[in-house]
Amino acid sequence: MSRAVERFLEMMAAERGAVANTLDAYRRDLAFLSGFLAKRGRDLTAAGADDLRAFLAAQARRGMAERTQARRLSCLRQFYGFVFAEGLRTDNPTTGLDAPRRRRVLPKYLSEADALGLIEAAAALPGDDGDMAVALMELLYGAGLRVSELVGLPLAAVARDSGVLMVRGKRAKDRMVPLSDPARDAVRAWIAVRARRVPKSRPSKWLFPSRGRTGHLTRSGFARLLTRLADRAGIARHRVSPHVLRHSFASHLLAHGADLRAVQQMLGHSDIATTEIYTHILDERRQQLVRQHHPLAGLMNG
Repeated sequence: MSRAVERFLEMMAAERGAVANTLDAYRRDLAFLSGFLAKRGRDLTAAGADDLRAFLAAQARRGMAERTQARRLSCLRQFYGFVFAEGLRTDNPTTGLDAPRRRRVLPKYLSEADALGLIEAAAALPGDDGDMAVALMELLYGAGLRVSELVGLPLAAVARDSGVLMVRGKRAKDRMVPLSDPARDAVRAWIAVRARRVPKSRPSKWLFPSRGRTGHLTRSGFARLLTRLADRAGIARHRVSPHVLRHSFASHLLAHGADLRAVQQMLGHSDIATTEIYTHILDERRQQLVRQHHPLAGLMNG
Protein backbone atom coordinates (compact mmCIF):
# COMPACT_ATOMS: atom_id res chain seq x y z
CA MET A 1 0.00 0.00 0.00
CA SER A 2 2.98 2.31 0.46
CA ARG A 3 3.42 2.15 -3.30
CA ALA A 4 -0.22 3.26 -3.68
CA VAL A 5 0.51 6.24 -1.43
CA GLU A 6 3.47 7.25 -3.59
CA ARG A 7 1.42 6.82 -6.77
CA PHE A 8 -1.31 8.96 -5.23
CA LEU A 9 1.16 11.72 -4.34
CA GLU A 10 2.68 11.56 -7.83
CA MET A 11 -0.81 11.98 -9.30
CA MET A 12 -1.56 14.94 -7.03
CA ALA A 13 1.64 16.66 -8.12
CA ALA A 14 1.38 15.90 -11.84
CA GLU A 15 -2.36 16.24 -12.46
CA ARG A 16 -3.54 18.65 -9.78
CA GLY A 17 -0.46 20.80 -9.29
CA ALA A 18 -0.12 20.09 -5.57
CA VAL A 19 2.91 21.91 -4.13
CA ALA A 20 5.60 20.30 -1.98
CA ASN A 21 4.08 21.50 1.30
CA THR A 22 0.69 19.99 0.41
CA LEU A 23 2.29 16.69 -0.60
CA ASP A 24 4.24 16.55 2.66
CA ALA A 25 1.06 17.24 4.63
CA TYR A 26 -0.82 14.48 2.80
CA ARG A 27 2.05 12.04 3.35
CA ARG A 28 1.95 12.79 7.08
CA ASP A 29 -1.85 12.48 7.19
CA LEU A 30 -1.75 9.04 5.60
CA ALA A 31 1.07 7.99 7.94
CA PHE A 32 -1.02 9.06 10.95
CA LEU A 33 -3.98 7.09 9.60
CA SER A 34 -1.80 4.05 8.98
CA GLY A 35 -0.53 4.14 12.56
CA PHE A 36 -4.07 4.52 13.91
CA LEU A 37 -5.34 1.60 11.83
CA ALA A 38 -2.42 -0.62 12.88
CA LYS A 39 -3.56 -0.35 16.50
CA ARG A 40 -6.98 -1.62 15.36
CA GLY A 41 -5.44 -4.49 13.48
CA ARG A 42 -6.25 -2.94 10.12
CA ASP A 43 -4.28 -1.43 7.28
CA LEU A 44 -4.93 1.21 4.65
CA THR A 45 -6.12 -1.43 2.20
CA ALA A 46 -8.84 -2.81 4.44
CA ALA A 47 -9.98 0.39 6.19
CA GLY A 48 -13.74 0.78 6.31
CA ALA A 49 -15.96 3.79 6.85
CA ASP A 50 -16.23 3.06 10.58
CA ASP A 51 -12.43 2.98 10.86
CA LEU A 52 -12.16 6.35 9.19
CA ARG A 53 -14.92 7.85 11.36
CA ALA A 54 -13.09 6.59 14.45
CA PHE A 55 -9.86 8.15 13.18
CA LEU A 56 -11.49 11.53 12.59
CA ALA A 57 -13.26 11.39 15.95
CA ALA A 58 -9.96 10.64 17.69
CA GLN A 59 -8.43 13.72 16.05
CA ALA A 60 -11.30 15.88 17.30
CA ARG A 61 -10.99 14.52 20.85
CA ARG A 62 -7.31 15.41 20.89
CA GLY A 63 -8.28 19.02 20.22
CA MET A 64 -6.92 19.13 16.68
CA ALA A 65 -7.75 22.36 14.86
CA GLU A 66 -10.84 22.20 12.68
CA ARG A 67 -8.84 23.34 9.67
CA THR A 68 -6.45 20.41 10.10
CA GLN A 69 -9.35 17.98 10.56
CA ALA A 70 -10.93 19.24 7.35
CA ARG A 71 -7.64 18.89 5.48
CA ARG A 72 -7.21 15.32 6.68
CA LEU A 73 -10.71 14.42 5.57
CA SER A 74 -9.97 15.97 2.18
CA CYS A 75 -6.79 13.89 1.98
CA LEU A 76 -8.69 10.68 2.82
CA ARG A 77 -11.38 11.40 0.25
CA GLN A 78 -8.86 12.06 -2.48
CA PHE A 79 -6.67 9.08 -1.56
CA TYR A 80 -9.48 6.52 -1.40
CA GLY A 81 -11.06 8.02 -4.50
CA PHE A 82 -7.74 7.41 -6.26
CA VAL A 83 -7.45 3.87 -4.86
CA PHE A 84 -10.97 3.08 -6.04
CA ALA A 85 -10.37 4.56 -9.49
CA GLU A 86 -7.17 2.54 -9.83
CA GLY A 87 -9.03 -0.68 -9.02
CA LEU A 88 -7.07 -1.35 -5.82
CA ARG A 89 -10.33 -1.83 -3.94
CA THR A 90 -13.94 -2.19 -5.02
CA ASP A 91 -15.46 0.57 -2.88
CA ASN A 92 -14.70 4.03 -1.53
CA PRO A 93 -14.97 4.06 2.30
CA THR A 94 -15.08 7.86 2.44
CA THR A 95 -18.51 8.02 0.79
CA GLY A 96 -20.89 9.55 3.30
CA LEU A 97 -18.22 10.82 5.70
CA ASP A 98 -19.22 14.22 7.08
CA ALA A 99 -16.78 17.09 7.36
CA PRO A 100 -16.35 18.60 10.84
CA ARG A 101 -18.30 21.78 11.38
CA ARG A 102 -16.01 24.74 11.13
CA ARG A 103 -16.59 27.87 13.13
CA ARG A 104 -16.13 31.19 11.40
CA VAL A 105 -12.84 32.44 12.77
CA LEU A 106 -12.02 36.04 12.02
CA PRO A 107 -8.44 36.59 10.86
CA LYS A 108 -5.99 38.19 13.24
CA TYR A 109 -4.30 41.29 11.93
CA LEU A 110 -2.04 44.08 13.14
CA SER A 111 -2.85 47.75 13.37
CA GLU A 112 -1.37 49.91 10.64
CA ALA A 113 0.95 51.45 13.23
CA ASP A 114 2.29 48.03 14.25
CA ALA A 115 2.78 46.94 10.64
CA LEU A 116 4.75 50.10 9.91
CA GLY A 117 6.66 49.60 13.16
CA LEU A 118 7.94 46.26 11.87
CA ILE A 119 9.17 47.91 8.67
CA GLU A 120 10.90 50.62 10.69
CA ALA A 121 12.53 47.92 12.82
CA ALA A 122 13.74 46.26 9.62
CA ALA A 123 15.22 49.53 8.36
CA ALA A 124 17.10 49.93 11.65
CA LEU A 125 19.02 46.66 11.20
CA PRO A 126 22.67 47.29 10.43
CA GLY A 127 24.22 47.07 6.98
CA ASP A 128 22.97 44.80 4.22
CA ASP A 129 20.67 42.94 6.62
CA GLY A 130 18.52 46.03 6.86
CA ASP A 131 18.11 46.30 3.09
CA MET A 132 17.10 42.68 2.81
CA ALA A 133 14.72 42.87 5.78
CA VAL A 134 12.98 45.98 4.43
CA ALA A 135 12.53 44.36 1.01
CA LEU A 136 11.08 41.23 2.62
CA MET A 137 8.67 43.21 4.81
CA GLU A 138 7.57 45.56 2.04
CA LEU A 139 6.79 42.58 -0.20
CA LEU A 140 5.03 40.56 2.50
CA TYR A 141 2.91 43.37 3.93
CA GLY A 142 2.81 45.53 0.80
CA ALA A 143 1.85 42.74 -1.61
CA GLY A 144 0.06 40.26 0.67
CA LEU A 145 2.25 37.31 -0.31
CA ARG A 146 2.23 33.92 1.33
CA VAL A 147 5.55 33.26 3.05
CA SER A 148 6.33 30.39 0.65
CA GLU A 149 5.72 32.75 -2.27
CA LEU A 150 7.91 35.41 -0.70
CA VAL A 151 11.01 33.34 0.05
CA GLY A 152 10.70 31.51 -3.28
CA LEU A 153 10.55 34.61 -5.47
CA PRO A 154 12.88 34.33 -8.46
CA LEU A 155 14.98 37.32 -9.36
CA ALA A 156 13.17 37.41 -12.71
CA ALA A 157 9.93 38.33 -10.90
CA VAL A 158 11.31 41.83 -10.27
CA ALA A 159 14.15 42.09 -12.78
CA ARG A 160 12.35 44.55 -15.06
CA ASP A 161 11.74 47.03 -12.24
CA SER A 162 8.08 47.29 -13.18
CA GLY A 163 5.21 48.24 -10.92
CA VAL A 164 3.88 44.69 -11.00
CA LEU A 165 5.16 41.57 -9.27
CA MET A 166 4.62 38.18 -10.96
CA VAL A 167 3.89 35.58 -8.28
CA ARG A 168 3.69 31.80 -8.66
CA GLY A 169 1.02 30.74 -6.16
CA LYS A 170 -0.80 27.59 -5.16
CA ARG A 171 -1.33 24.92 -7.82
CA ALA A 172 1.32 26.66 -9.92
CA LYS A 173 -1.07 29.52 -10.73
CA ASP A 174 0.53 32.82 -11.68
CA ARG A 175 -0.91 36.16 -10.64
CA MET A 176 0.15 39.75 -10.97
CA VAL A 177 0.29 41.90 -7.83
CA PRO A 178 0.83 45.69 -8.02
CA LEU A 179 3.79 47.02 -6.06
CA SER A 180 3.66 50.22 -4.04
CA ASP A 181 6.37 52.81 -4.54
CA PRO A 182 7.98 51.98 -1.17
CA ALA A 183 8.05 48.29 -2.13
CA ARG A 184 9.67 49.06 -5.49
CA ASP A 185 12.25 51.29 -3.81
CA ALA A 186 13.02 48.59 -1.22
CA VAL A 187 13.42 45.89 -3.86
CA ARG A 188 15.62 48.16 -5.97
CA ALA A 189 17.86 48.88 -2.98
CA TRP A 190 18.09 45.18 -2.09
CA ILE A 191 18.99 44.14 -5.65
CA ALA A 192 21.91 46.59 -5.58
CA VAL A 193 23.11 45.01 -2.33
CA ARG A 194 22.41 41.49 -3.58
CA ALA A 195 24.66 42.06 -6.60
CA ARG A 196 27.58 42.62 -4.20
CA ARG A 197 26.76 39.59 -2.05
CA VAL A 198 26.26 37.01 -4.80
CA PRO A 199 29.57 36.14 -6.50
CA LYS A 200 29.56 35.98 -10.28
CA SER A 201 31.12 32.54 -10.05
CA ARG A 202 28.05 31.25 -8.16
CA PRO A 203 25.01 33.02 -9.63
CA SER A 204 21.60 32.45 -8.07
CA LYS A 205 18.17 32.67 -9.66
CA TRP A 206 16.50 33.60 -6.36
CA LEU A 207 15.69 37.10 -5.19
CA PHE A 208 16.68 36.16 -1.62
CA PRO A 209 19.45 33.57 -2.08
CA SER A 210 21.07 31.51 0.64
CA ARG A 211 23.64 28.75 0.93
CA GLY A 212 21.09 26.23 2.19
CA ARG A 213 19.67 23.21 0.40
CA THR A 214 16.86 25.14 -1.28
CA GLY A 215 19.19 27.85 -2.51
CA HIS A 216 16.92 30.57 -1.13
CA LEU A 217 15.84 31.95 2.23
CA THR A 218 13.68 29.40 4.04
CA ARG A 219 10.37 29.94 5.80
CA SER A 220 11.98 29.17 9.15
CA GLY A 221 14.76 31.64 8.41
CA PHE A 222 12.22 34.34 7.67
CA ALA A 223 10.25 33.42 10.80
CA ARG A 224 13.37 34.02 12.90
CA LEU A 225 13.83 37.40 11.25
CA LEU A 226 10.21 38.32 11.93
CA THR A 227 10.57 37.40 15.60
CA ARG A 228 13.64 39.62 15.79
CA LEU A 229 11.74 42.52 14.25
CA ALA A 230 8.78 42.03 16.60
CA ASP A 231 11.13 42.26 19.59
CA ARG A 232 12.68 45.45 18.23
CA ALA A 233 9.27 46.97 17.51
CA GLY A 234 7.94 46.11 20.96
CA ILE A 235 5.22 43.81 19.63
CA ALA A 236 4.44 40.53 21.40
CA ARG A 237 5.87 37.63 19.40
CA HIS A 238 2.64 35.62 19.45
CA ARG A 239 0.85 38.46 17.62
CA VAL A 240 3.21 38.40 14.64
CA SER A 241 3.49 35.80 11.88
CA PRO A 242 3.75 35.86 8.08
CA HIS A 243 0.06 35.01 7.78
CA VAL A 244 -0.93 37.76 10.21
CA LEU A 245 0.85 40.23 7.92
CA ARG A 246 -1.00 38.80 4.92
CA HIS A 247 -4.25 39.27 6.83
CA SER A 248 -3.16 42.80 7.70
CA PHE A 249 -2.51 43.57 4.02
CA ALA A 250 -6.06 42.54 3.06
CA SER A 251 -7.74 44.11 6.07
CA HIS A 252 -6.02 47.47 5.66
CA LEU A 253 -6.78 47.59 1.92
CA LEU A 254 -10.47 47.02 2.56
CA ALA A 255 -10.49 49.53 5.40
CA HIS A 256 -9.27 52.14 2.92
CA GLY A 257 -11.96 51.35 0.36
CA ALA A 258 -10.41 48.67 -1.86
CA ASP A 259 -12.76 46.48 -3.93
CA LEU A 260 -13.24 42.94 -2.60
CA ARG A 261 -12.69 41.41 -6.05
CA ALA A 262 -9.40 43.26 -6.44
CA VAL A 263 -8.23 42.02 -3.04
CA GLN A 264 -9.24 38.47 -4.03
CA GLN A 265 -7.05 38.66 -7.13
CA MET A 266 -4.08 40.10 -5.25
CA LEU A 267 -4.30 37.39 -2.57
CA GLY A 268 -4.64 34.66 -5.19
CA HIS A 269 -7.89 33.23 -3.78
CA SER A 270 -9.66 31.01 -6.31
CA ASP A 271 -13.00 31.51 -4.53
CA ILE A 272 -14.18 34.92 -3.39
CA ALA A 273 -15.85 33.23 -0.41
CA THR A 274 -12.36 32.83 1.05
CA THR A 275 -11.77 36.57 0.72
CA GLU A 276 -15.16 37.47 2.21
CA ILE A 277 -13.90 36.64 5.69
CA TYR A 278 -12.25 40.06 5.59
CA THR A 279 -15.61 41.82 5.22
CA HIS A 280 -15.64 42.24 9.00
CA ILE A 281 -13.40 45.20 8.25
CA LEU A 282 -16.04 46.66 5.94
CA ASP A 283 -18.70 46.12 8.60
CA GLU A 284 -16.60 47.98 11.18
CA ARG A 285 -15.92 50.78 8.70
CA ARG A 286 -19.63 51.18 7.87
CA GLN A 287 -20.51 51.30 11.57
CA GLN A 288 -17.86 53.96 12.13
CA LEU A 289 -19.19 56.03 9.23
CA VAL A 290 -22.69 55.89 10.68
CA ARG A 291 -21.46 56.87 14.14
CA GLN A 292 -19.45 59.79 12.77
CA HIS A 293 -21.77 61.19 10.09
CA HIS A 294 -25.38 60.20 10.77
CA PRO A 295 -27.42 63.20 12.03
CA LEU A 296 -28.83 61.06 14.83
CA ALA A 297 -25.45 59.60 15.77
CA GLY A 298 -25.38 61.46 19.07
CA LEU A 299 -28.76 60.11 20.07
CA MET A 300 -27.82 56.62 18.87
CA ASN A 301 -24.62 56.62 20.91
CA GLY A 302 -26.40 57.95 23.92
